[in-house]
Amino acid sequence: MLFQYISEYIDYLSVERGLSENTLLAYRNDLVDFSEFLSSLGIEELPDISRTNVNRYIRNLRQEDFSPGSITRKIASLRGFFKWLISSEYLSHDPTASLEQPKLSRHLPKVLTLSEINIILQENLSPWQRAVVELLYAAGLRVSELANLKVSDVNLEQAYVRCLGKGSKERLVPIGKYAVAAVKDYLEKRKMFVLNMESDSKHLFLDEKGHDVSRQKIYLLIHELGKKVGKNISPHTLRHSFATHLLENGADLRVVQELLGHSDVSTTQLYTHVSKKRLKEVYFLINKN
Repeated sequence: MLFQYISEYIDYLSVERGLSENTLLAYRNDLVDFSEFLSSLGIEELPDISRTNVNRYIRNLRQEDFSPGSITRKIASLRGFFKWLISSEYLSHDPTASLEQPKLSRHLPKVLTLSEINIILQENLSPWQRAVVELLYAAGLRVSELANLKVSDVNLEQAYVRCLGKGSKERLVPIGKYAVAAVKDYLEKRKMFVLNMESDSKHLFLDEKGHDVSRQKIYLLIHELGKKVGKNISPHTLRHSFATHLLENGADLRVVQELLGHSDVSTTQLYTHVSKKRLKEVYFLINKN
């Protein structure tokens, strides 16, 4: 949708401002990512882009665990782009006006209890839905990692998934028997679906038209399932729950770091604070009664 304008803007930055190839590539990647997010919302026309859409995009970046610094850079890319669109008379309003900069303070991540996870899994889920939920929780994947999984990335015989994380870092994550069973069931249904839709996609998860599933479709699924336990959750909530439950059951911090694909153990350490906080809540609840 925005690709024509993005290409023109990148040409402008190259010719008029003489930016380096690396800088131009960073701008292009930021803007293409935003454009794909808008497409997942069904927004295809330039005048339809609103401040609400931009704020929603920024919230999704936070949920995908982008650092405040990375989000600030992406906001700067969007602001420059929309300023150029207005000066070029392609657009009359600026949806990035008055956007708040991300705060540098880090809040404790929201997690689900095991009973809440079980309530969600006991729902009458389709094979596609069950496989999505099981992999998000059993492997602690980011939503982008899940959406980008290929069929060949899943090894059910040895019970692991191979995913490409931030910085194109590959990691292998083991999965349990319930996740294996859910994915196996889904793959059986996927075979027939692909034949019927004449789809040649190599991606594991497809939408109802046989196209690669969007992050937004996964967000909507998890958001709806969260209502079953009275909570406003995202796919990242399941990743947070995966890490917290592992630590609560005695997993080594460095092992959890590897499973999550964190480059810095201090990021993983945040989950130890969640465990301590929940321990205190249980303690005070017991002693109150």
